[in-house]
Amino acid sequence: FHPLGLLLHLLLVPIWILLYDRYNICTIRLQKWKKVLPVFVFQVYILIESILLIVMKAILRGMMNTMNAVKPPRMTALRELHEAETGGPFSILIGTILSARTKDENTAKVVKKLFSKYKSAHALSKAKVKDVEKTIRSIGFYHVKAKRIIDVASIINSKYKGKVPSSMDELLQLPGVGRKTANCVLVYAFDKPAIPVDIHVHRISNRLGLVNTKTPEDTEIELMKKIPKKYWLEINDTFVMYGQNICKPISPQCTVCKIKNRCKYYKTNYAS
Repeated sequence: FHPLGLLLHLLLVPIWILLYDRYNICTIRLQKWKKVLPVFVFQVYILIESILLIVMKAILRGMMNTMNAVKPPRMTALRELHEAETGGPFSILIGTILSARTKDENTAKVVKKLFSKYKSAHALSKAKVKDVEKTIRSIGFYHVKAKRIIDVASIINSKYKGKVPSSMDELLQLPGVGRKTANCVLVYAFDKPAIPVDIHVHRISNRLGLVNTKTPEDTEIELMKKIPKKYWLEINDTFVMYGQNICKPISPQCTVCKIKNRCKYYKTNYAS
């Protein structure tokens, strides 16, 4: 060996040994973190989930306490259909379609009247449009809705043998059925966790600061991310009643609201 080469070799060996040792130490630490990190992330997730559960429980309870203190609310039309002995999936599907831009009291009466005449998808599929129009004429857009529910009944009768499908994809294939209607059917007909977002749910979610969205579709996506599934079945029913009775579009009753301290709208507009 050349003397300079030997000297360089002697100098570099300790450096290589040191680097190798550091590499091994880093590798061992990384392996430990790989084991610990999933546990840590899971613990953080559980903590966040627990906080959200507490918050949503407080919001829903506060809404019910407010309504009961002011005036016990009547059930929503879909809840009435759900509770009724004849409130099967088909009546809830048709009731949801008819409820668009219609007061709940009127919807319940019309659905009851409609199903006293047409007791199944088969019967309604054979009905004449003019006859159905006469039956539902007290609700808004009854010309359009009469044809639509007959078309839906025909598909349910022929394609699904009289039974309403219980999946989002299949429901969305029915004429005039969007995400809100499909979600209502999942919740009220099949007790499947979903969040139907109408104008009340959209408005209140934004006022509370749960979301910051422009459309009901975006609100649904954000609420599904933030609200624990345990409460999905309660959201629509409670928020709709609250929107009809307390948190109205114009002149909301903030003074009596028991959750105003959690409300972004109240803090921005009224809190000093």
